[in-house]
Amino acid sequence: MKLWSILGNSQKLDGGAMFGNVPRGMWEHWIAPDAENRIPLACRALLVEGLNGKTVLFETGIGAFFEPKLRERYGVVEERHVLLDSLQKAGFSHEDIDAVVVSHLHFDHAGGLLAAWKEGAAPNLLFPNATYIVGEECWQRAINPHPRDRASFIPELQPLLEASRRLERVQGAHSLTLGMQVRFSYSNGHTPGLMLAEIAASEGEGGIVFCADLIPGRPWVHLPVTMGYDRYPELLIDEKRTFLEDKLARNVRLFFTHDVGCASARVTRDAKGRFATTDERAELIGEAA
Repeated sequence: MKLWSILGNSQKLDGGAMFGNVPRGMWEHWIAPDAENRIPLACRALLVEGLNGKTVLFETGIGAFFEPKLRERYGVVEERHVLLDSLQKAGFSHEDIDAVVVSHLHFDHAGGLLAAWKEGAAPNLLFPNATYIVGEECWQRAINPHPRDRASFIPELQPLLEASRRLERVQGAHSLTLGMQVRFSYSNGHTPGLMLAEIAASEGEGGIVFCADLIPGRPWVHLPVTMGYDRYPELLIDEKRTFLEDKLARNVRLFFTHDVGCASARVTRDAKGRFATTDERAELIGEAA
């Protein structure tokens, strides 16, 4: 297997919302805000070639589906569909992808499934040869959203996925499409049924896990740090502790979707029990798993 980090459209969001109850006096030293209090965020996907004989994309980022007014409201930086450009740079097109795994259906993780906005054109799915793999619980949340995060979903997306007849809704640790080489675990602190995909290493030791919004980037590895967007912050902290202890014990690398400067890192823990990162990598380019 070979791994690539694939950048999609980037975002700027309110730093206070992204850091929950952490005061600005602390978080501005981790990520510098702009004049509007916004911090830069990546929307990074993980591409794996040769996974159970398939080319698999984990996440698609926010994409370029928003009309201009909403693109500005939600801080999407680029007008074009950056994910498609990044795939091409790595030597792939969206038609080459055999499966797309989405941790949950908030628009900053699933919007890249749609073609770029064009005035007068209806939303249109990309990845015509791919199976779309989504967790059952987060699927149910998307089709019956709570008022708290209703605006985080794309109403047109779920019907399009279902109509494609290429949707797999996963309920357990493994997918029929991907087999035993990908193991799913679940988190509920950010949103119900957030699906965390771990790709086993070819040699059986180590591997890499897509952290999604359980741990958006390096600052959130520190246990007390959560987002204002999280559904149950205390539950998320407990889930994060269990998750990090497991990945540290088994030498599994973390893959970050929203960290502008770091695609992947390993977990460390100091004498006081505080988690941090080491062996940080800005990008992965055809790296052997």
